[in-house]
Amino acid sequence: MASETILKQKEAQVNELAETFKEAKVILLTDYRGINVADDTKLRTDIRNANAQYKIMKNNIVKRALNANGENGLDDLLEGPTAVIIGNEDYLEPAKVIYNFTKANDFYKIKGGIIEGKVMTAEEIITLAKLPSRETLLSMLAGGLLGTISKFAVALDQVRLQKEAQA
Repeated sequence: MASETILKQKEAQVNELAETFKEAKVILLTDYRGINVADDTKLRTDIRNANAQYKIMKNNIVKRALNANGENGLDDLLEGPTAVIIGNEDYLEPAKVIYNFTKANDFYKIKGGIIEGKVMTAEEIITLAKLPSRETLLSMLAGGLLGTISKFAVALDQVRLQKEAQA
């Protein structure tokens, strides 16, 4: 049986992780089997640049931390080697980073996750990751509005020209 100090350390680890999960906008679980050191280093850098954390922890600790927050929808995904990606600011950027990495590396898989409190499957996360970024969507909206406004301005100018020609 494990010593009491080890049990206390694990309990503290679970509590700390549960607090981190509580504040997170995104929690992604991935299967990292077959990743080499160079790819792992690049992935960690990309995830850090997306303002997220990449942790490899024991499944039992992750499961207990999730259960401490009332989330048990991911328990069946916590089998085999699991990397946890935690983002506190934006859920889309970390998902995009992981999705792009899985496209380039067939062995790396998204298992599932939680986005803004909702348990999501790997397919749902991939669908979200394929969406354009918020800035891109806003610029597309602005471009569409600008085009419409320009056409309206031209139409008004034509009406003005017709009125002047009639007078």
